[in-house]
Amino acid sequence: MSTETQPELKLHSEGLVKRYRKRTVVDDVSINVRQGEVVGLLGPNGAGKTTTFYMMVGLVRPNAGKIFLNEKDLTGEPMYKRARMGIGYLAQEASVFRNLTVRENLESVLQFLSIPKKEIDLKVDKLIEEFGLHKVVDSKGYSLSGGERRRTEIARALVTDPKFILLDEPFAGVDPIAVEDIQQIVSGLRHQNIGILITDHNVHETLAITDRAYLMFEGKILMEGSADKLAEDEKAKQLYLGKQFKLDRYTSE
Repeated sequence: MSTETQPELKLHSEGLVKRYRKRTVVDDVSINVRQGEVVGLLGPNGAGKTTTFYMMVGLVRPNAGKIFLNEKDLTGEPMYKRARMGIGYLAQEASVFRNLTVRENLESVLQFLSIPKKEIDLKVDKLIEEFGLHKVVDSKGYSLSGGERRRTEIARALVTDPKFILLDEPFAGVDPIAVEDIQQIVSGLRHQNIGILITDHNVHETLAITDRAYLMFEGKILMEGSADKLAEDEKAKQLYLGKQFKLDRYTSE
C-alpha cells in the first residue's frame, strides 16, 4: 500500500512591481507563505502592503514580477481559477449574503459544484459546529454581529477545502471578544495545514498570531522575520510599531 504524501505547497511572489502612472507603489517585492503557517504583511499607510496583497489575491495585475503556487505561474490567472487551485480569499468588506441564513450562505458556495446533497449537509454541519454558529444558523446575514459575520465568512471560505486563505483586514469592524474568536480560528486553521497570509492595520492582534511577518515601507520589504524579531527591532518601532510596542502572543490555552 502506498504511503506517498502530497508535497507541501508554497504560495510565493518574485520581484513584484506595481506602478500607477509615474509612481512606483510596489518595488521588487518577494514574499512567501507555506502550508501550515501564518504570515503577516504589515506596514504604514502608503507602504504598498495592500497593493502587494491584492496582487497575491489576483485583484491587481503587477507591471513586473510573478506569483507562483510552487512552480505553477499564477500571475495571469483570474481569482476564480486561483480559488480552484486552493487559494481562498476573505475580503475586508462584508461579504455575507444579507438575505440568506448562515446555513444558506455556506451552502451557496457548493451549489455550483457537483457534490451530492448529503455530502453538502455533512460539510456544512461540520463547519457550523467548528465555528460555533449553531445559535445563529437560521439567522439572516443582515442580523449578524460583526464577530458572527466574520466567523460565517471564514467558514464559507473553508467550504471548498482551500490550501491557503488570504485574509484582508480580518479584525476590522469587530469587538474585542470577536477579535479573540478570530485569533482562535486562525490558530486552528494553521493546525489544519492551511497557509494564511494576513494584512491588517491592527498590528497587535496580527503579530500576536503570526509565525512570520513582512514589514513594508515605501514600496519595499524593510524587514522580514518572526513576530518576536519585528517586535524587538528598533527600526521597526521607529517607523511603524511605536517605541512602546510590546508583543503579546496569542495562546489558545
